[in-house]
Amino acid sequence: MIHATGCYTTAPIAEGTFIVEYTGPRLTGEEAEAQYADQEETYLFGLDDGKHVIDGFGEAAFINHSCDPNCETDEIEGRVWIIAARDIAAGEELSYDYNLYDGELDDDQPCLCGATNCRGTLWGEDELARRARLAQRAASLTTPGW
Repeated sequence: MIHATGCYTTAPIAEGTFIVEYTGPRLTGEEAEAQYADQEETYLFGLDDGKHVIDGFGEAAFINHSCDPNCETDEIEGRVWIIAARDIAAGEELSYDYNLYDGELDDDQPCLCGATNCRGTLWGEDELARRARLAQRAASLTTPGW
């Protein structure tokens, strides 16, 4: 188990197989923030429009993150699918890269996946680059220019 409960397959799954849909009520980002402001753990999945999330329930909500995942996600006509990124053996834990984004700069999201290429955080590469730019900008504002 990587982070929490997790999902395991009992049979082999071929690469490209649509495994499960990420289901749940659709909320705006503002609604989700208000509903979960005081909750540490959520099962929110951001949609491509950047304005809405799925408040997940069902099997897909329990698939853990990995920096070296065996699944990927794809939003097709507003529905989010978990798809096998490679052949998956029976008994293997299902995982995908959460690629978290748009968080508070002081919000720590450590990764515990243990992959050899683990980046140490659930934040996605784009979010890490955004954070680095913001930190660099902040540092330049506090450093006197001569």
